[in-house]
Amino acid sequence: MSFSFDLLATDGTARAGMLHTAHGDVPTPTFMAVGTAGTVKAMTADAVRATGAKIVLGNTYHLMLRPGAERVAKLGGLHKMMDWPGPILTDSGGFQVMSLAKLRKMDESGVTFRSHIDGTPYHLTPERSTEIQHLLDSTITMQLDECTKFPATHQEAADSMRMSTRWAKRSRDAFVRREGYGQFGIVQGSTFQDLRRESADALGALEFEGYAIGGLAVGEGQEMMFEVLDYTAPMLPQNKPRYLMGVGTPDDLLGSVARGVDMFDCVMPTRAGRTARAFTSKGIFNLRNAKFQDDTRPLDENCSCLCCTRHTRAYLHHLFRCEEMLGPMLLTMHNLTYYQSLMQGGRDAILAGNYTEYCDTVRAGWAEGTT
Repeated sequence: MSFSFDLLATDGTARAGMLHTAHGDVPTPTFMAVGTAGTVKAMTADAVRATGAKIVLGNTYHLMLRPGAERVAKLGGLHKMMDWPGPILTDSGGFQVMSLAKLRKMDESGVTFRSHIDGTPYHLTPERSTEIQHLLDSTITMQLDECTKFPATHQEAADSMRMSTRWAKRSRDAFVRREGYGQFGIVQGSTFQDLRRESADALGALEFEGYAIGGLAVGEGQEMMFEVLDYTAPMLPQNKPRYLMGVGTPDDLLGSVARGVDMFDCVMPTRAGRTARAFTSKGIFNLRNAKFQDDTRPLDENCSCLCCTRHTRAYLHHLFRCEEMLGPMLLTMHNLTYYQSLMQGGRDAILAGNYTEYCDTVRAGWAEGTT
């Protein structure tokens, strides 16, 4: 099976496609459940599959620290270790180095840092990041990049983007090409259109199997994010998948799909599930709220997940008030199911040519409020 992307339909700039990989096909648009350290928190692999997820995300930074890439390889790779035979995309580790690591120092060679766990020193280069992802047996490898801070001046964004571009070339040279496996370049440039164009053109010349849009959802706000997407997505090849990194809320996803994005990941639905927040067709619920203590209705009457079909809002409220671990497990399952159903509904609407109407209907449901 070769790594390829079929664009099946468009509705305006929204796209429906099929990503073909060595570990199976992925209908797009798609949301990738985040399994940072080789597990989607509070979920078994079967539970993740039950949400409708076709692809999950792992993280180079966390897995290189524990249990170590070489150990994962000896254990048969990440697919076997976490019981996920489907596609896995791995982040390069660059964002986590910048946000979590201690005493980090960046130069042209890469990033030197100390583990946030025990202070052990590491040096992460584009070549080593690519090697680690190979050892993990990642279906989709990401280039090492610097996530440009926000706000940034034009010069700061240019310097950051150009170093990421040089790192992209080194990542590409280090990538071991295998049938059905791919590597994505990451377009940077902050909120500057000319820099996004320069980045997209340079990465396009390297002929990656897919392209990510990085440096967004870092504090710029939804309006500016959409503005950047409006001009950046058309810069990317039509016949390659487009991945918006680290996004986001359900409304972010709807708006980004409308602008031509195919793939997403975010910790939001799993993190929210662990803190009693539920994403539903009627908006966001906080299950710790006392108004739910006698509510015998399903969490979301439009959801077919185990949480919604077998349990009541009152029971979920009880679980969280008692700090029982089943509460986060059930709510994580629901939130991931909701995100998957949101993307599947969007895909169906694009194929039918009514994506705008679909978005209007979904948003109208949210506007009804959490009754």
